[in-house]
Parts: sequence; C-alpha cells; structure tokens
Amino acid sequence: MNVKIKLSDCVRPLLLGALFLGAAAQAEVQPLNRVVAIVDSDVVMQSQLVARVREVQQTIAKRGASLPPEDVLSQQVLERLIIENIQLQIGDRSGIRITDEELNQALASIAQRNSMSLEQFRAALVQDGLSYADARDQVRREMVISRVRQRRVAERIQVTDQEVQNFLASDLGKMQLSEEFRLANILIPLSDGSSPQAIQAAERQVKELHQQLREGADFAQMAVTHSASETALEGGEMGWRKAAQMPPPFDAMIGAMSVGDVTEPMRTPGGFIMLKLLEKRGGGTQVLEEVNVRHILIKPSEIRSEAETKRLVERLHERLLAGEDFSELAKSFSEDPGSALNGGSLDWIDPSALVPEFRDVMSNTASGELSKPFKSPYGWHVLQVVGRRASDGSAQFREQQALTVLRNRKYDEELQAWLRQIRDEAYVEIKL
Repeated sequence: MNVKIKLSDCVRPLLLGALFLGAAAQAEVQPLNRVVAIVDSDVVMQSQLVARVREVQQTIAKRGASLPPEDVLSQQVLERLIIENIQLQIGDRSGIRITDEELNQALASIAQRNSMSLEQFRAALVQDGLSYADARDQVRREMVISRVRQRRVAERIQVTDQEVQNFLASDLGKMQLSEEFRLANILIPLSDGSSPQAIQAAERQVKELHQQLREGADFAQMAVTHSASETALEGGEMGWRKAAQMPPPFDAMIGAMSVGDVTEPMRTPGGFIMLKLLEKRGGGTQVLEEVNVRHILIKPSEIRSEAETKRLVERLHERLLAGEDFSELAKSFSEDPGSALNGGSLDWIDPSALVPEFRDVMSNTASGELSKPFKSPYGWHVLQVVGRRASDGSAQFREQQALTVLRNRKYDEELQAWLRQIRDEAYVEIKL
C-alpha cells in the first residue's frame, strides 16, 4: 500500500528520526531468527545454535573448566547440530518415530537416575533455564538418533570367528574375561615409621575385629565404625576387581575364597587389611538359560508409516491365532534377513544377546505360546517361544563375552567412519 502523506519540512526530520529509533529499538528487543546452515532438505536456525551454545557453556562451567572462545565454541556446536540434523533426517526417512509413552518412560528414567521425581526434574530444568518442552524435544531427538545408529552402524560391524579365538588366546583377552570379585575391606592404618608399640596396638585391634567377624558381626557396620579406608562409609565396599588388580598376597587368595569369606588380617604398607568376598562373576562354569524362539519382524519405512506397520503386525498376529503356519508367514512377511528364510527361527539363543524390549517379552511368554505384537528399536515383532533349556555354556559364554568386547571396540570406530560418510554425502551450506 502506498499512502502519500504531506509533511512539513520541519516535522518530517523529527518524525523520520522517531520512526527510525522506534524500529531500531523494536529490532533490538525482537531480533529476527535466521538460518545459520542449510542441511539437505532442512535448516539449522540461529535460535537453535544460541540455545545449544548456552547449554554447553553451562555444562562446562559446572565442571569448573575454562570456557573456549565463543566463536570457536559456536563453530563446534554448529557442526554438532549439522551432524544431528543429518541423522534426524535419516530417521524420518526410515520411518523411525518415538511415541509419547516411550518418551515419558525415558524422561522418568532420567529423573530416577538423578534421584528425582518427575516434578523435581521439571523444577531442576527450570532452575537451569530450560523448559520441560525443550527437554522433551531434545530427548526425543536423542532417541531417534540412537535408533538410527543402532540400525545403520550395527550392520557395518563384522567380527569373525578367528578374531574371537585370537582375542580369547591373548593375554588381554584372558585378563578381561577372567573372574571378577566384588570386595569390601577394613583397614586399620599405620603411618610410615610407626613405633613397635603402635604396630602391636594395631595388630591387636585388627585381630579383635577379625574374631568379632568370625562370631557373626556385620562387616559393613564394622567398616563404618572402625575402618580408615576411603570406602569405610560405604561399608568398605570396593566394587568389582579382578585378581590381577589386587596387590599380593590377595591376588593369589581371592580365587580360592567362597562368597562371604573374610581373609585373615594382612600387613600392608598402609596398615592391616581384611577383605570380604561379597560376590563373584565370570570365569569357571557358566550355566546358560537358552531359549528357542522364532519371530516375525516388520519395519517402518519411507512408504510404510509406524501406524501402518503396527496394523500389519496385528493382522499377522490374528492370522497366527487363527491357526496359520508361523514358518510360512515368517518366510512371506518377515523383514529380518537372518531368520526369515528359516521360518523366523533364531534357534537356541542366549537372552542376553537380545535387545531389552525383545528379551523382556520373550521372558514373559510361556513355551509354546505366542506373544502380542510389540516394538523394539528394529521395528514391530510378534514372537513364539518354542522351548527353553539350561546348558553348560562356559565356552559359549566366553565366546559371547569376547564377541561383545570386540563389537564394542569396533563400534566407536565404525560410528566415527559412518558420521564422516553421512557428513560428506550431505549437502551443507553454512550461512554463519
């Protein structure tokens, strides 16, 4: 609209000046958001960058570390946002969706890990200058990215049987897979240059404590009351240790101890020490609970939404309940390439090798029974438990442990390689 207003020569400069100042003030109060990077079919906005930089600055400040220059930090944060954006677009194209129920459970778990209720967690976010809505959005984004990585990175990792055997035969493998012990200690201290009288007094005290323990005294309570160890207030608990991590003579003793045993008092440079074996794991014979299970997996995709995927699995579930053959339906519909041709059979499998969502449903399904449709990071499933058995899986257990160690070791390498690949393949134009 073009409105012509005749202004006197004396009024016009004042009015124009006022309009200019008003516009400048308004621009200062309400700065326009702008695009700082174009990423394929999406963008990163300046508001996102500013908010994330503020979060990172707060995190660094809480650790007591010095902040890098803001321009350097902004560049690093922008690159992180670009990588996240690429992964979110991959997740969107792959049909990965996070339901409100899953998101609520994740937020409740975060609050619980921080020893808070959900309301306390909300209040803590506000105190840190963050809104609950922003926190939900960030957690949702992280869950999508996690699932994208599970699908795209996991399939790149290959561990050969020879690598497993080489690892088991190596000194490092023997060390990492050796038996572990959860221990607690009581320390009666001695300083350097202690007099013979002080040594005798400490020895008498530790022998008296050892006698009380043999008569049934509570080790944790005795540690809190008498021990000078740094873990005394935790009942002397030291956590999990391997025998090779213990100083002599304890390294040679604990392997022969039974759970609940307490060592004789031993003189060390720091004083007299007693150890109690609270628990042991690994090494030796392992009794495995194996499950023979078969499943049908249907994945969301660019042409099939999450809701459509769920409806398809529910229809297959109805057909199975009506008596159709599981094996034939799995061969026709299942999108798990490793089991579909075998009628969906995963054969006898250790439950610990499965994702928690699958494992939990399987553990609550009786032998011969069919589960209800359920979701995992890989898609929607319906499973049937064919049978269960207990077996001596010492060799298998060690191989599975070695496989897990090697896969975890390769995961970080593969993840970084994959992130570089998707970054190189994406169209990115930085406007900052």
